[in-house]
Amino acid sequence: MGGGWDAWGVMVEEGPAGMQAASRDEGRQFALPLVVRVERGAAPGRTEALECAAVAVLRFLTDRRVTEVDGEWASAARAWEDARIRKVVRRARGAAWERALALPGISVTRCGPGTERGAEVRVFPPVPVDDWPADLARLQVSGTDFDDAQAPGEPGAGTPVLWLNPALPMTAGKAMAQAGHGAQLLWWGLGPRDRSEWADLEFDLAVRIAGSREQWTGLLVSGLPVVTDGGFTEVAPGSATVVADHPALRAALGMPPRGGD
Repeated sequence: MGGGWDAWGVMVEEGPAGMQAASRDEGRQFALPLVVRVERGAAPGRTEALECAAVAVLRFLTDRRVTEVDGEWASAARAWEDARIRKVVRRARGAAWERALALPGISVTRCGPGTERGAEVRVFPPVPVDDWPADLARLQVSGTDFDDAQAPGEPGAGTPVLWLNPALPMTAGKAMAQAGHGAQLLWWGLGPRDRSEWADLEFDLAVRIAGSREQWTGLLVSGLPVVTDGGFTEVAPGSATVVADHPALRAALGMPPRGGD
């Protein structure tokens, strides 16, 4: 595999020490591929691309091909979660996008205000980092940075939010991987009832940059799940990139509802 945007998260159950355990490097390493559609002159908005990637990860985690013991993707998903939990974002357009669509995976589309096409992301079952399918391996990882047509609004009350570090610049591709990790940490942290309710809402969520360093610092010490980066690309190892915020987790921690910070 060439370069790519990847990260690993601090698992709720294990904490930073568990995710950094050397034993995770002993087995074969896998990555969860995400491909974003970027047609010439029609790039998606940054925020909707990040949100689309996060929803795509949730759709993958809850797919029967993953959750059922004998599911088609179950063994690959287990191998991926037993090693460094890496996600890699690449881009495709035209015929390359059509070839990606022909491979087994899950497509997600998300449209935001002021956009025509919206964001399209396809997630695929985990692959060994040294043995990607040819139609994915040839896709480029560079040039995937987008802007929002307009500033995203305030997330609705009760909407789960993935807060990005305001002091840590990242390309859109890098941030998409981080948002996917944040969504995964939320899913791991929820109980069955909250998971079911969120799935019924089609994993409604928002991705936003924390409004200030003070807000970010408060989120970091709140007890909410934190994504830290493995240092493979763009940022230093151990950098906190995302805090994953969900009403159910706030309630469990005794935190006020969002808006009462």
